[in-house]
Amino acid sequence: METKGCTTIKNQGTISLRDVPVLSYDEFYDTMTGLLRETGCHCVNYYAYPQGNTLKFMACVASDPDASVALLSHELPIHEKKPLRALTRDFFPMHIFEREIHENFDVDFIDHPWLKPVRYAFNRADKNNIIDNYPFYQIETKELHQVGVGPIHAGVIEPGHFRFLCNGETVLHLEIQLGWQHRGIENLFLSKPSLLQRTVLSESIAGDTAVGHSSAFVSLMESMAGLAANERLDIERTIGLELERIAMHIGDLGNMNIGLAYQLASSVFGTLRTPVINYSQTWCGNRFGKGLNRVGGTHYPFTEDLADKLTKLLDNFEAHFTPMADRMFALPSVLMRLENIGKVTQNQMQLIGAVGMTARMANIPRDIRVSHPSGAYKKCGMTSETLEAGDVWARAMLRKMEIEVSLDYVRMLMKKLEHVDPFIPKPAGTSEVRLAPDTFSISLIEGWRGEICHCAVTDHRGDIAHYKVKDPSMHNWFALALSLRDLEISDFPINNKSYNLSYCGHDL
Repeated sequence: METKGCTTIKNQGTISLRDVPVLSYDEFYDTMTGLLRETGCHCVNYYAYPQGNTLKFMACVASDPDASVALLSHELPIHEKKPLRALTRDFFPMHIFEREIHENFDVDFIDHPWLKPVRYAFNRADKNNIIDNYPFYQIETKELHQVGVGPIHAGVIEPGHFRFLCNGETVLHLEIQLGWQHRGIENLFLSKPSLLQRTVLSESIAGDTAVGHSSAFVSLMESMAGLAANERLDIERTIGLELERIAMHIGDLGNMNIGLAYQLASSVFGTLRTPVINYSQTWCGNRFGKGLNRVGGTHYPFTEDLADKLTKLLDNFEAHFTPMADRMFALPSVLMRLENIGKVTQNQMQLIGAVGMTARMANIPRDIRVSHPSGAYKKCGMTSETLEAGDVWARAMLRKMEIEVSLDYVRMLMKKLEHVDPFIPKPAGTSEVRLAPDTFSISLIEGWRGEICHCAVTDHRGDIAHYKVKDPSMHNWFALALSLRDLEISDFPINNKSYNLSYCGHDL
């Protein structure tokens, strides 16, 4: 990766703030466009935060070929209303980052296609921007009609509003309006002083990704504190991540079959999910893995007894999962509702900057476990599955394939544990975790939905001055909108289930 105008670090690395280049905006723009044009590069985070009377902008561009992350920055006086050239004009995946900066700090981006709000943060710059006056896309004609769904849903689901612009039953455009439950998570990382409080916060960013987000947090804190997890702890954390993937994927397959009215598969998959999340309860006392990850160590070491129970669980799971999944994907009545429904193209997913499974089902091999590995993924390589179809079938089939890979991978990790030093440290206390002053750190984790990114900046005392979270759903919600174009509105439920994106992970 060309590094002129920037500096590079590895995933879960820490760097002195003075080593991150501060460029003029013209230099920043030219450097960013140069990086984003390179093959295998994509922006994993771009955000701003107040630093005295200055608004500091940080950009992080990941390069898959050399497993590095380029860092660069620029600054703007807080009260200066100088407009900036929009990167989105030429690199559309930047749209969500620039929209968020505009919403939070009223920074205007020239030639941005639509600076509409992202999540209605409680501390947004313009308090007159409220959900009730959201600027929905309009087509002036009497031949079309609009259908609104939510934010209160009939099922047990998080709040979000979906506005369908239709010609009869055919959807021309779907607009997704979120921001109903902004909790100020990023600010809470600053106001909650104890390490335990912050760890619990990380587990609560998205309830179904407690292991993924807490993995990103504890790795970030360990990097900034100069702590290193030993090999055993790395393996145990990775087992936790892969079990979360298995549990959520099998749950999604069950929910998709409810939408397909295939009761047998929904019952079998739903039944298989329960032992997996119950195993997490046995391991750490919580069905969603809360409590498993702690900075510097763990309260719940993976014992021989736990290994025996997990081996039996995985064997039983696979014995029931494989025939049911094979049957599901062979039934014409199922395939009729999966194939060529909600199809998106590789080019569309590249344009929106899709990550994780949403990228891989459209033949974009984006997987942090492979490109920027951490923990046990460094020594025990992971294979990443991709498909080309880009439809509901691909999103369902990819879950099946990833479950199968994860089953084998967890078994391999358990065998690896038999030859690893059995010592595993206890978690570090708040007084033991001293973060390096005036530093920046980034942590990338491949959650079951995709790329999770946590960034932190410390001040001269070593206190957290800014904390930034990015859930993969931030990139991927637009994929759902694209999936509905030219389909009947009745196809929305199965498409929505096929992505299962996070509302709270987006709203923060």
